[in-house]
Amino acid sequence: MSIIKLNATDSTNSYLRTLSARENVEDYTTVVAKKQTQGRGQMGTVWDAETSKNLTFSVYKDVSGFQLDSPFYISMVAALSVLKTLQFFSISRLRVKWPNDILSADKKICGILIENVIKQNSINASIIGIGLNVNQTEFKNLPKASSLSILSGKVYNLDELVMVILNNLKGYFLLLKDGKYDLIKAEYETHLFRKNKPSTFKDVEGLMFSGFIKGISDSGKLLVLLEDNIIKSFDLKEITLLY
Repeated sequence: MSIIKLNATDSTNSYLRTLSARENVEDYTTVVAKKQTQGRGQMGTVWDAETSKNLTFSVYKDVSGFQLDSPFYISMVAALSVLKTLQFFSISRLRVKWPNDILSADKKICGILIENVIKQNSINASIIGIGLNVNQTEFKNLPKASSLSILSGKVYNLDELVMVILNNLKGYFLLLKDGKYDLIKAEYETHLFRKNKPSTFKDVEGLMFSGFIKGISDSGKLLVLLEDNIIKSFDLKEITLLY
């Protein structure tokens, strides 16, 4: 396993994607940057983090030997690996906000961006980008953001956090390779934010509606129980969960 440390890069995901296109990359090769100049989140959002205070890194995972039911299982594995790490460091009130943001006390502490490498119409590898708020204590104009230091009052070793996350990733990917889909999905749903609670959503047209999150489909769509007692599935681009 190779760990590449950079002082700065535009995006660790982009760096790793370029590297993998140019040469054979070892499984679990990890790129860690003290600063990202163009860090990205889901659907083109920007991930902003103070230099050297947080974790911004990407992991190359070869999945060419996997029989994947759905690419979303990679997303579940990534989210659970971070969540298990934070449990190890005694961070409480953890939830996964669909599809793969990690919350503590209803505030966002981690975002995950997964970009799959497709070869011959199947997923050959995944580049898993993780942005974890660690030692930053101020988030201007981001009232829904928090960090490990804010939550615990402690200062964390970033290298130690990376290693624990990588070890947990290896464990969950072993489960995935062994086809333990039900186990992974059940654990993910156990931690799903606002599951079985009345919630407000917004659709692509900006219309708001109420419902209860019941879980996710095998393809990763959010299952919502609507007022007419019908469970409807929504894709990431079709719905926004409002706090």
